Amino acid sequence: MRMTLVIAAMCAMAIMWLNEDTYRRTTQTLTQIQKGHAARATINTLLRRLVEAESGQRGYILTGDRAYLESYDVALKEMNALLQRMNSIVPREMHESEAMLAFRHLLSQKVGEMALTVRMRQEERPEVVNFVMTSNIGLEQMHAFKLQGDALLAQADAVVATSRAELYRLLNVSRFGLAAGVLAAFFAFFLYVNQTRALRQTDERQKQLLEDERDALESQVRERTARLTELASYLQQAVEEERAHLARELHDELGALLTAAKLNVARIKSKLPKDADELAERLKHLTETLNQGIALKRRIIEDLRPSSLSNLGLVASLEILTREFADRSGVEMETSLEPVSLDEVSELTIYRMVQEALTNIGKYAQASKVTVRLQNYVYHAEVTVQDNGVGFDPTQLPQASHGLIGMRHRVEASGGRLDVSSRPGHGSRISGTIPRAAPKPQQELAAAVGAMSSDSYKAAPPALTAPDAAR
Repeated sequence: MRMTLVIAAMCAMAIMWLNEDTYRRTTQTLTQIQKGHAARATINTLLRRLVEAESGQRGYILTGDRAYLESYDVALKEMNALLQRMNSIVPREMHESEAMLAFRHLLSQKVGEMALTVRMRQEERPEVVNFVMTSNIGLEQMHAFKLQGDALLAQADAVVATSRAELYRLLNVSRFGLAAGVLAAFFAFFLYVNQTRALRQTDERQKQLLEDERDALESQVRERTARLTELASYLQQAVEEERAHLARELHDELGALLTAAKLNVARIKSKLPKDADELAERLKHLTETLNQGIALKRRIIEDLRPSSLSNLGLVASLEILTREFADRSGVEMETSLEPVSLDEVSELTIYRMVQEALTNIGKYAQASKVTVRLQNYVYHAEVTVQDNGVGFDPTQLPQASHGLIGMRHRVEASGGRLDVSSRPGHGSRISGTIPRAAPKPQQELAAAVGAMSSDSYKAAPPALTAPDAAR
Protein backbone atom coordinates (compact mmCIF):
# COMPACT_ATOMS: atom_id res chain seq x y z
CA MET A 1 0.00 0.00 0.00
CA ARG A 2 2.82 2.43 0.83
CA MET A 3 4.67 1.60 -2.42
CA THR A 4 1.48 2.20 -4.38
CA LEU A 5 1.05 5.61 -2.79
CA VAL A 6 4.70 6.47 -3.54
CA ILE A 7 4.30 5.44 -7.19
CA ALA A 8 1.05 7.39 -7.49
CA ALA A 9 2.68 10.48 -5.96
CA MET A 10 5.68 10.22 -8.30
CA CYS A 11 3.42 9.83 -11.33
CA ALA A 12 1.35 12.82 -10.27
CA MET A 13 4.47 14.95 -9.77
CA ALA A 14 5.88 13.85 -13.15
CA ILE A 15 2.61 14.68 -14.92
CA MET A 16 2.43 18.07 -13.20
CA TRP A 17 6.04 18.87 -14.14
CA LEU A 18 5.51 17.75 -17.75
CA ASN A 19 2.31 19.77 -17.97
CA GLU A 20 3.95 22.92 -16.60
CA ASP A 21 7.03 22.53 -18.81
CA THR A 22 4.87 21.94 -21.89
CA TYR A 23 2.75 24.96 -21.03
CA ARG A 24 5.84 27.16 -20.62
CA ARG A 25 7.38 26.02 -23.91
CA THR A 26 4.05 26.31 -25.72
CA THR A 27 3.68 29.87 -24.49
CA GLN A 28 7.19 30.71 -25.68
CA THR A 29 6.53 29.08 -29.05
CA LEU A 30 3.29 30.99 -29.53
CA THR A 31 5.16 34.19 -28.66
CA GLN A 32 7.77 33.37 -31.31
CA ILE A 33 5.03 32.78 -33.88
CA GLN A 34 3.43 36.10 -33.00
CA LYS A 35 6.80 37.85 -33.26
CA GLY A 36 7.45 36.19 -36.64
CA HIS A 37 4.14 37.41 -38.01
CA ALA A 38 4.72 40.85 -36.48
CA ALA A 39 8.22 41.02 -38.02
CA ARG A 40 6.85 40.10 -41.45
CA ALA A 41 4.13 42.72 -41.20
CA THR A 42 6.64 45.37 -40.00
CA ILE A 43 9.09 44.64 -42.82
CA ASN A 44 6.35 44.84 -45.44
CA THR A 45 5.15 48.10 -43.92
CA LEU A 46 8.70 49.49 -43.96
CA LEU A 47 9.03 48.59 -47.64
CA ARG A 48 5.76 50.33 -48.46
CA ARG A 49 6.65 53.40 -46.42
CA LEU A 50 10.06 53.57 -48.09
CA VAL A 51 8.41 53.48 -51.51
CA GLU A 52 6.04 56.24 -50.40
CA ALA A 53 8.94 58.31 -49.07
CA GLU A 54 10.91 57.86 -52.32
CA SER A 55 7.86 58.83 -54.39
CA GLY A 56 7.43 61.99 -52.33
CA GLN A 57 11.15 62.74 -52.59
CA ARG A 58 11.23 62.35 -56.41
CA GLY A 59 8.00 64.32 -56.85
CA TYR A 60 9.39 67.24 -54.85
CA ILE A 61 12.72 67.19 -56.69
CA LEU A 62 11.07 67.15 -60.11
CA THR A 63 8.28 69.64 -59.45
CA GLY A 64 9.38 71.59 -56.42
CA ASP A 65 5.85 71.23 -55.03
CA ARG A 66 6.00 71.10 -51.22
CA ALA A 67 2.88 68.92 -51.11
CA TYR A 68 5.15 66.00 -51.96
CA LEU A 69 7.22 66.80 -48.87
CA GLU A 70 4.22 66.17 -46.64
CA SER A 71 3.87 62.54 -47.78
CA TYR A 72 7.66 62.25 -47.62
CA ASP A 73 7.77 63.49 -44.00
CA VAL A 74 4.83 61.27 -42.93
CA ALA A 75 6.51 58.21 -44.44
CA LEU A 76 9.81 59.01 -42.66
CA LYS A 77 8.07 59.42 -39.29
CA GLU A 78 6.24 56.09 -39.66
CA MET A 79 9.51 54.42 -40.71
CA ASN A 80 11.26 55.72 -37.57
CA ALA A 81 8.40 54.43 -35.39
CA LEU A 82 8.52 51.02 -37.10
CA LEU A 83 12.30 50.81 -36.62
CA GLN A 84 11.88 51.46 -32.88
CA ARG A 85 9.15 48.79 -32.64
CA MET A 86 11.28 46.22 -34.44
CA ASN A 87 13.60 45.98 -31.42
CA SER A 88 10.77 44.45 -29.36
CA ILE A 89 8.66 42.60 -31.90
CA VAL A 90 11.30 40.95 -34.06
CA PRO A 91 12.51 37.50 -32.84
CA ARG A 92 15.94 37.47 -31.25
CA GLU A 93 17.54 35.30 -33.94
CA MET A 94 16.35 37.78 -36.62
CA HIS A 95 17.37 40.82 -34.61
CA GLU A 96 20.97 39.62 -34.40
CA SER A 97 21.22 38.25 -37.98
CA GLU A 98 23.41 39.71 -40.76
CA ALA A 99 20.38 40.28 -42.95
CA MET A 100 18.84 42.55 -40.32
CA LEU A 101 22.06 44.51 -39.93
CA ALA A 102 22.37 44.90 -43.73
CA PHE A 103 18.68 45.85 -43.94
CA ARG A 104 19.13 48.58 -41.35
CA HIS A 105 22.33 49.78 -43.02
CA LEU A 106 20.71 49.99 -46.47
CA LEU A 107 17.68 51.70 -44.99
CA SER A 108 19.88 54.28 -43.31
CA GLN A 109 21.75 54.90 -46.58
CA LYS A 110 18.52 55.27 -48.53
CA VAL A 111 17.02 57.64 -45.99
CA GLY A 112 20.26 59.66 -45.92
CA GLU A 113 20.38 59.83 -49.72
CA MET A 114 16.76 61.02 -49.91
CA ALA A 115 17.36 63.62 -47.21
CA LEU A 116 20.45 64.92 -49.05
CA THR A 117 18.65 65.30 -52.38
CA VAL A 118 15.69 67.01 -50.75
CA ARG A 119 17.99 69.48 -49.00
CA MET A 120 19.90 70.19 -52.21
CA ARG A 121 16.58 70.77 -54.05
CA GLN A 122 15.57 73.20 -51.36
CA GLU A 123 18.86 75.08 -52.03
CA GLU A 124 17.86 75.48 -55.73
CA ARG A 125 20.67 73.40 -57.14
CA PRO A 126 19.62 72.17 -60.63
CA GLU A 127 22.35 69.60 -60.89
CA VAL A 128 20.47 67.57 -58.28
CA VAL A 129 17.53 67.26 -60.65
CA ASN A 130 19.77 66.21 -63.49
CA PHE A 131 21.51 63.68 -61.24
CA VAL A 132 18.28 62.13 -60.09
CA MET A 133 16.92 62.00 -63.65
CA THR A 134 20.00 60.52 -65.26
CA SER A 135 21.45 58.21 -62.52
CA ASN A 136 20.24 54.69 -61.47
CA ILE A 137 21.55 54.90 -57.90
CA GLY A 138 18.05 55.04 -56.37
CA LEU A 139 16.93 52.02 -58.34
CA GLU A 140 19.98 50.05 -57.28
CA GLN A 141 19.48 50.99 -53.63
CA MET A 142 15.79 50.02 -53.72
CA HIS A 143 16.64 46.72 -55.40
CA ALA A 144 19.28 45.93 -52.75
CA PHE A 145 16.90 47.02 -49.99
CA LYS A 146 14.13 44.81 -51.40
CA LEU A 147 16.51 41.84 -51.53
CA GLN A 148 17.39 42.29 -47.86
CA GLY A 149 13.71 42.71 -47.04
CA ASP A 150 12.90 39.45 -48.82
CA ALA A 151 15.70 37.77 -46.87
CA LEU A 152 14.20 39.05 -43.60
CA LEU A 153 10.75 37.89 -44.68
CA ALA A 154 12.20 34.47 -45.40
CA GLN A 155 13.77 34.47 -41.92
CA ALA A 156 10.42 35.44 -40.40
CA ASP A 157 8.71 32.65 -42.32
CA ALA A 158 11.40 30.23 -41.12
CA VAL A 159 10.87 31.36 -37.51
CA VAL A 160 7.12 30.84 -37.86
CA ALA A 161 7.57 27.42 -39.48
CA THR A 162 10.09 26.33 -36.82
CA SER A 163 7.81 27.58 -34.06
CA ARG A 164 4.83 25.76 -35.54
CA ALA A 165 6.83 22.55 -35.74
CA GLU A 166 7.88 23.04 -32.11
CA LEU A 167 4.26 23.71 -31.16
CA TYR A 168 3.11 20.46 -32.81
CA ARG A 169 5.96 18.64 -31.08
CA LEU A 170 4.91 20.07 -27.71
CA LEU A 171 1.30 19.10 -28.37
CA ASN A 172 2.43 15.55 -29.12
CA VAL A 173 4.56 15.55 -25.97
CA SER A 174 1.55 16.77 -23.98
CA ARG A 175 -0.67 14.14 -25.57
CA PHE A 176 1.81 11.33 -24.95
CA GLY A 177 2.43 12.64 -21.45
CA LEU A 178 -1.29 12.67 -20.73
CA ALA A 179 -1.62 9.15 -22.12
CA ALA A 180 1.33 8.04 -20.01
CA GLY A 181 -0.23 9.71 -16.97
CA VAL A 182 -3.53 7.94 -17.60
CA LEU A 183 -1.73 4.62 -18.01
CA ALA A 184 0.26 5.30 -14.85
CA ALA A 185 -2.96 6.17 -13.02
CA PHE A 186 -4.56 2.94 -14.23
CA PHE A 187 -1.45 1.05 -13.18
CA ALA A 188 -1.47 2.68 -9.75
CA PHE A 189 -5.19 1.98 -9.45
CA PHE A 190 -4.56 -1.63 -10.45
CA LEU A 191 -1.85 -1.91 -7.78
CA TYR A 192 -4.16 -0.26 -5.26
CA VAL A 193 -6.99 -2.66 -6.08
CA ASN A 194 -4.66 -5.66 -5.84
CA GLN A 195 -3.20 -4.50 -2.54
CA THR A 196 -6.67 -3.67 -1.23
CA ARG A 197 -7.84 -7.14 -2.23
CA ALA A 198 -4.78 -8.65 -0.57
CA LEU A 199 -5.39 -6.64 2.60
CA ARG A 200 -9.07 -7.62 2.57
CA GLN A 201 -8.13 -11.27 2.13
CA THR A 202 -5.63 -10.94 4.98
CA ASP A 203 -8.30 -9.30 7.15
CA GLU A 204 -10.76 -12.05 6.26
CA ARG A 205 -8.19 -14.70 7.13
CA GLN A 206 -7.47 -12.97 10.42
CA LYS A 207 -11.19 -12.63 11.11
CA GLN A 208 -11.66 -16.30 10.28
CA LEU A 209 -8.80 -17.22 12.61
CA LEU A 210 -10.30 -15.04 15.33
CA GLU A 211 -13.73 -16.56 14.75
CA ASP A 212 -12.27 -20.06 14.87
CA GLU A 213 -10.42 -19.19 18.06
CA ARG A 214 -13.55 -17.59 19.49
CA ASP A 215 -15.62 -20.63 18.55
CA ALA A 216 -13.04 -22.88 20.18
CA LEU A 217 -13.09 -20.73 23.33
CA GLU A 218 -16.89 -20.64 23.30
CA SER A 219 -16.93 -24.40 22.91
CA GLN A 220 -14.57 -24.74 25.87
CA VAL A 221 -16.66 -22.29 27.88
CA ARG A 222 -19.86 -24.16 27.02
CA GLU A 223 -18.23 -27.47 27.88
CA ARG A 224 -16.89 -26.20 31.18
CA THR A 225 -20.16 -24.43 31.93
CA ALA A 226 -22.02 -27.65 31.24
CA ARG A 227 -19.63 -29.52 33.53
CA LEU A 228 -20.00 -26.91 36.26
CA THR A 229 -23.76 -26.93 35.83
CA GLU A 230 -23.78 -30.70 35.98
CA LEU A 231 -21.57 -30.61 39.07
CA ALA A 232 -23.76 -27.95 40.71
CA SER A 233 -26.87 -29.96 39.87
CA TYR A 234 -25.25 -33.06 41.30
CA LEU A 235 -24.29 -31.19 44.47
CA GLN A 236 -27.78 -29.73 44.70
CA GLN A 237 -29.30 -33.18 44.26
CA ALA A 238 -26.86 -34.55 46.83
CA VAL A 239 -27.86 -31.80 49.25
CA GLU A 240 -31.54 -32.57 48.72
CA GLU A 241 -30.90 -36.28 49.20
CA GLU A 242 -28.91 -35.57 52.36
CA ARG A 243 -31.70 -33.33 53.58
CA ALA A 244 -34.21 -36.09 52.91
CA HIS A 245 -31.96 -38.57 54.71
CA LEU A 246 -31.62 -36.25 57.72
CA ALA A 247 -35.36 -35.64 57.71
CA ARG A 248 -36.03 -39.38 57.76
CA GLU A 249 -33.49 -39.90 60.53
CA LEU A 250 -34.99 -37.11 62.59
CA HIS A 251 -38.49 -38.39 61.95
CA ASP A 252 -37.66 -42.00 62.73
CA GLU A 253 -35.05 -41.80 65.47
CA LEU A 254 -35.64 -38.48 67.20
CA GLY A 255 -39.39 -38.78 66.72
CA ALA A 256 -39.38 -42.21 68.33
CA LEU A 257 -37.28 -40.95 71.26
CA LEU A 258 -39.49 -37.93 71.88
CA THR A 259 -42.66 -40.00 71.57
CA ALA A 260 -41.29 -42.60 74.01
CA ALA A 261 -40.29 -39.85 76.45
CA LYS A 262 -43.74 -38.34 76.21
CA LEU A 263 -45.37 -41.75 76.88
CA ASN A 264 -43.11 -42.33 79.87
CA VAL A 265 -44.05 -38.95 81.27
CA ALA A 266 -47.71 -39.87 80.85
CA ARG A 267 -47.19 -43.16 82.76
CA ILE A 268 -45.33 -41.40 85.53
CA LYS A 269 -48.02 -38.76 85.74
CA SER A 270 -50.75 -41.43 86.11
CA LYS A 271 -48.95 -43.03 89.04
CA LEU A 272 -48.29 -39.86 91.04
CA PRO A 273 -50.01 -39.51 94.41
CA LYS A 274 -52.76 -36.95 94.57
CA ASP A 275 -50.87 -34.70 96.95
CA ALA A 276 -47.75 -34.44 94.72
CA ASP A 277 -48.70 -31.11 93.23
CA GLU A 278 -45.12 -29.95 92.73
CA LEU A 279 -44.17 -33.12 90.82
CA ALA A 280 -47.33 -32.85 88.73
CA GLU A 281 -46.42 -29.28 87.84
CA ARG A 282 -42.91 -30.34 86.86
CA LEU A 283 -44.25 -33.20 84.74
CA LYS A 284 -46.64 -30.77 83.06
CA HIS A 285 -43.75 -28.46 82.25
CA LEU A 286 -41.76 -31.44 80.94
CA THR A 287 -44.68 -32.46 78.75
CA GLU A 288 -44.86 -28.95 77.29
CA THR A 289 -41.13 -29.03 76.67
CA LEU A 290 -41.45 -32.36 74.89
CA ASN A 291 -44.32 -30.98 72.80
CA GLN A 292 -42.13 -27.99 71.85
CA GLY A 293 -39.33 -30.38 70.93
CA ILE A 294 -41.70 -32.42 68.78
CA ALA A 295 -42.94 -29.22 67.08
CA LEU A 296 -39.36 -28.07 66.54
CA LYS A 297 -38.47 -31.47 65.14
CA ARG A 298 -41.45 -31.30 62.79
CA ARG A 299 -40.49 -27.78 61.63
CA ILE A 300 -36.88 -28.80 61.04
CA ILE A 301 -38.03 -31.84 59.06
CA GLU A 302 -40.33 -29.66 56.98
CA ASP A 303 -37.48 -27.26 56.30
CA LEU A 304 -35.19 -30.11 55.29
CA ARG A 305 -37.72 -31.96 53.18
CA PRO A 306 -41.33 -30.73 53.08
CA SER A 307 -43.46 -33.79 53.52
CA SER A 308 -46.50 -31.79 52.48
CA LEU A 309 -45.01 -31.45 48.99
CA SER A 310 -45.16 -35.17 48.33
CA ASN A 311 -48.30 -35.75 50.37
CA LEU A 312 -50.47 -32.71 49.62
CA GLY A 313 -49.02 -31.20 46.44
CA LEU A 314 -47.34 -27.93 45.49
CA VAL A 315 -50.27 -25.58 46.05
CA ALA A 316 -51.02 -26.86 49.55
CA SER A 317 -47.31 -26.79 50.45
CA LEU A 318 -47.01 -23.18 49.33
CA GLU A 319 -50.11 -22.24 51.29
CA ILE A 320 -48.64 -23.81 54.42
CA LEU A 321 -45.26 -22.14 53.79
CA THR A 322 -46.74 -18.67 53.27
CA ARG A 323 -49.12 -19.01 56.23
CA GLU A 324 -46.32 -20.04 58.59
CA PHE A 325 -44.16 -17.15 57.31
CA ALA A 326 -47.01 -14.70 57.92
CA ASP A 327 -47.49 -16.08 61.43
CA ARG A 328 -43.80 -15.79 62.29
CA SER A 329 -43.10 -12.38 60.71
CA GLY A 330 -46.45 -10.62 61.08
CA VAL A 331 -46.33 -9.59 57.41
CA GLU A 332 -49.55 -9.31 55.44
CA MET A 333 -49.56 -12.17 52.95
CA GLU A 334 -51.53 -12.32 49.70
CA THR A 335 -51.50 -15.50 47.63
CA SER A 336 -52.87 -16.45 44.23
CA LEU A 337 -52.00 -20.09 43.57
CA GLU A 338 -53.22 -22.01 40.54
CA PRO A 339 -52.90 -25.80 40.22
CA VAL A 340 -49.99 -26.78 37.99
CA SER A 341 -48.83 -30.06 36.54
CA LEU A 342 -45.06 -30.42 36.98
CA ASP A 343 -42.61 -33.15 37.86
CA GLU A 344 -41.22 -33.55 41.37
CA VAL A 345 -37.96 -31.75 40.57
CA SER A 346 -39.75 -28.71 39.14
CA GLU A 347 -42.19 -28.60 42.08
CA LEU A 348 -39.29 -28.76 44.52
CA THR A 349 -37.56 -25.98 42.55
CA ILE A 350 -40.60 -23.71 42.87
CA TYR A 351 -40.97 -24.54 46.56
CA ARG A 352 -37.29 -23.80 47.31
CA MET A 353 -37.44 -20.58 45.30
CA VAL A 354 -40.43 -19.30 47.27
CA GLN A 355 -38.86 -20.50 50.53
CA GLU A 356 -35.57 -18.69 49.81
CA ALA A 357 -37.37 -15.54 48.66
CA LEU A 358 -39.45 -15.42 51.85
CA THR A 359 -36.31 -15.99 53.92
CA ASN A 360 -34.60 -13.03 52.23
CA ILE A 361 -37.70 -10.87 52.69
CA GLY A 362 -37.80 -11.72 56.38
CA LYS A 363 -34.10 -10.86 56.80
CA TYR A 364 -33.61 -7.77 54.64
CA ALA A 365 -36.75 -6.39 52.96
CA GLN A 366 -38.53 -4.77 55.96
CA ALA A 367 -41.74 -5.31 54.04
CA SER A 368 -45.30 -5.00 55.30
CA LYS A 369 -46.92 -6.92 52.47
CA VAL A 370 -45.84 -9.89 50.37
CA THR A 371 -47.61 -11.32 47.32
CA VAL A 372 -47.01 -14.85 46.05
CA ARG A 373 -48.48 -15.91 42.71
CA LEU A 374 -48.36 -19.27 40.96
CA GLN A 375 -49.81 -19.12 37.45
CA ASN A 376 -50.45 -21.97 35.08
CA TYR A 377 -49.73 -21.63 31.35
CA VAL A 378 -50.02 -24.11 28.53
CA TYR A 379 -46.32 -24.85 28.21
CA HIS A 380 -44.89 -23.48 31.46
CA ALA A 381 -45.67 -22.36 34.97
CA GLU A 382 -44.67 -19.03 36.50
CA VAL A 383 -44.14 -18.21 40.15
CA THR A 384 -43.73 -14.65 41.42
CA VAL A 385 -42.77 -13.33 44.85
CA GLN A 386 -43.28 -9.59 45.28
CA ASP A 387 -42.83 -7.33 48.31
CA ASN A 388 -43.09 -3.63 49.14
CA GLY A 389 -39.89 -3.47 51.15
CA VAL A 390 -36.77 -1.33 50.90
CA GLY A 391 -35.66 -2.91 47.62
CA PHE A 392 -32.11 -3.11 46.28
CA ASP A 393 -30.00 -2.55 43.16
CA PRO A 394 -29.74 -5.86 41.22
CA THR A 395 -26.56 -4.65 39.50
CA GLN A 396 -24.70 -4.13 42.79
CA LEU A 397 -25.28 -7.37 44.63
CA PRO A 398 -22.50 -8.45 47.01
CA GLN A 399 -20.34 -11.41 46.06
CA ALA A 400 -21.74 -13.39 48.99
CA SER A 401 -25.37 -13.14 47.83
CA HIS A 402 -25.68 -16.88 47.31
CA GLY A 403 -29.45 -16.88 47.82
CA LEU A 404 -30.29 -15.34 44.46
CA ILE A 405 -27.49 -17.30 42.79
CA GLY A 406 -28.87 -20.54 44.21
CA MET A 407 -32.40 -19.68 43.08
CA ARG A 408 -31.18 -18.80 39.59
CA HIS A 409 -29.23 -22.03 39.32
CA ARG A 410 -32.19 -24.12 40.49
CA VAL A 411 -34.51 -22.48 37.97
CA GLU A 412 -32.04 -22.65 35.07
CA ALA A 413 -31.16 -26.26 35.90
CA SER A 414 -34.85 -27.03 35.36
CA GLY A 415 -34.70 -25.32 31.95
CA GLY A 416 -36.38 -22.15 33.18
CA ARG A 417 -35.51 -18.51 33.69
CA LEU A 418 -35.27 -16.28 36.75
CA ASP A 419 -35.98 -12.54 36.51
CA VAL A 420 -35.17 -10.13 39.33
CA SER A 421 -36.46 -6.54 39.25
CA SER A 422 -36.01 -4.09 42.08
CA ARG A 423 -35.16 -0.50 42.91
CA PRO A 424 -34.06 0.99 46.20
CA GLY A 425 -37.17 2.16 48.03
CA HIS A 426 -39.59 0.46 45.62
CA GLY A 427 -39.63 -3.14 46.76
CA SER A 428 -38.57 -6.15 44.75
CA ARG A 429 -40.06 -8.74 42.42
CA ILE A 430 -38.65 -12.19 41.73
CA SER A 431 -40.21 -14.20 38.92
CA GLY A 432 -39.34 -17.72 37.84
CA THR A 433 -40.55 -19.46 34.68
CA ILE A 434 -40.48 -23.27 34.76
CA PRO A 435 -41.25 -25.19 31.53
CA ARG A 436 -43.18 -28.41 31.46
CA ALA A 437 -41.15 -31.58 31.12
CA ALA A 438 -42.73 -32.62 27.79
CA PRO A 439 -45.54 -31.53 25.47
CA LYS A 440 -48.92 -32.49 26.84
CA PRO A 441 -51.67 -34.28 24.92
CA GLN A 442 -54.56 -32.24 23.65
CA GLN A 443 -56.82 -33.32 26.53
CA GLU A 444 -54.31 -32.18 29.14
CA LEU A 445 -53.71 -28.90 27.29
CA ALA A 446 -57.44 -28.22 27.21
CA ALA A 447 -57.69 -29.02 30.91
CA ALA A 448 -54.73 -26.75 31.67
CA VAL A 449 -56.28 -23.90 29.71
CA GLY A 450 -59.56 -24.42 31.52
CA ALA A 451 -57.80 -24.27 34.89
CA MET A 452 -56.07 -21.00 34.03
CA SER A 453 -57.37 -17.82 35.60
CA SER A 454 -57.95 -14.61 33.69
CA ASP A 455 -54.60 -13.24 34.93
CA SER A 456 -52.81 -16.22 33.43
CA TYR A 457 -53.31 -14.87 29.91
CA LYS A 458 -50.95 -12.03 30.64
CA ALA A 459 -47.34 -12.40 29.52
CA ALA A 460 -46.07 -11.60 33.02
CA PRO A 461 -47.44 -10.15 36.28
CA PRO A 462 -47.12 -6.37 36.58
CA ALA A 463 -43.93 -5.06 38.12
CA LEU A 464 -44.00 -3.48 41.56
CA THR A 465 -44.73 0.22 41.45
CA ALA A 466 -44.60 2.98 43.98
CA PRO A 467 -48.36 2.80 44.78
CA ASP A 468 -47.99 -0.94 45.40
CA ALA A 469 -45.13 -0.27 47.76
CA ALA A 470 -47.18 2.28 49.66
CA ARG A 471 -49.96 -0.17 50.48
